[in-house]
Amino acid sequence: MKKYLLTILMLSCLITVNSSCKKSTAVNPPDSLPKQYYSFNQFVMGADLSYVNQVEDYGGRYKDSGVQKDPYLIMKNHGCNLVRVRLWHHPTWLAPLNAGRLYSDLYDAEKTIRRAKNAGMAVNLDLHYSDTWADPGTQQVPAAWSGLNLLTLKDSVYNYTLAVLNYLKSKNLTPEMIQIGNETNQGMLWPVGKTSGSDFSSFAVLLKSGIKAVRDFSVGSTIKPQIILHVAQLQNADYWAANLITAAGVTDFDVLGLSHYSKWGTINAMADITSTISRLKTTYGKKVMIVETAYPFTTQNADSYSNLIAGDGYVNGYPISEAGQYQYMKDLTQAIISGGGTGIMYWEPAWISSSLHDLWGTGSSWDNCTLFDFSSNGLPALDYMNYPYRF
Repeated sequence: MKKYLLTILMLSCLITVNSSCKKSTAVNPPDSLPKQYYSFNQFVMGADLSYVNQVEDYGGRYKDSGVQKDPYLIMKNHGCNLVRVRLWHHPTWLAPLNAGRLYSDLYDAEKTIRRAKNAGMAVNLDLHYSDTWADPGTQQVPAAWSGLNLLTLKDSVYNYTLAVLNYLKSKNLTPEMIQIGNETNQGMLWPVGKTSGSDFSSFAVLLKSGIKAVRDFSVGSTIKPQIILHVAQLQNADYWAANLITAAGVTDFDVLGLSHYSKWGTINAMADITSTISRLKTTYGKKVMIVETAYPFTTQNADSYSNLIAGDGYVNGYPISEAGQYQYMKDLTQAIISGGGTGIMYWEPAWISSSLHDLWGTGSSWDNCTLFDFSSNGLPALDYMNYPYRF
């Protein structure tokens, strides 16, 4: 998805969007109903805040109703009950871009987790098992593991996963949830763990090793992290789950996690989202969550960094506007709940424009999909997390 930035930026004009979605139904204005705050165990209202430390280091600040505030507290006050944070193995490629500083390594993730827990939120630790972005099109093995065979990689996954959890536990920062891989549509740790057609066997070996590490850790931990496996886009979930769970026998996990972005999705109507989630839950007997999603509030760009989703992210019935973003997020959340899903996580709602620069641009390629406007002030869509949904 959005993580293989360079590829998408070059190919985005070739992607056709499926917009055959049902028109949104009218709802009451935001302030006409009492706000409802949900516990993490009732329904996950999550936000991936992995970029916040870096954005703040490069001058980004956040406001709510025009008042500058800690973004973690802003999210918490609007109903967020979980923070998702990515972890890269050893992202040395970031050092030359940041005066030697690394981000999304273990110590940066530690900072994020501490901020989340201090604000009273649970944590989902997203292990990419890579030094850089892992997604359906890129699953680069960490440089430290380059050239290892399957059995050695299996041990590396186990030892690394266990070491990360033990380190975080020593800091009283054990995550409540953990992803074994990120958007692993074609496996992980390529080329060894890449799937081949319906052959998920090597991928399954690596997943089971990561899962075993979490379960072994949990024996001696008060917090026993729920395990999430992650596939991008709802239309891919049945095939992926059938090959991984039914055929390859990967069954010891808790949550089937899905990315859902309308630009890349072929299942976009809210009724179809509900039925897909319901079918997945029934077929595989797992909790189902949308662990990545977003919707734009404008087609404009706050900086020179090309946006990944603009007008081509439109879904019929949900105009690209502040009101449309808010309506879309409410309807999507209700669709998940109606299908028996147990959570939603917004991807990078705080990746606002700043002087942050990476290999592809300066600012943010996501500034029109955040939950903050171009003045860094909270948008109405923040309140989708505290809307009184029907369970």
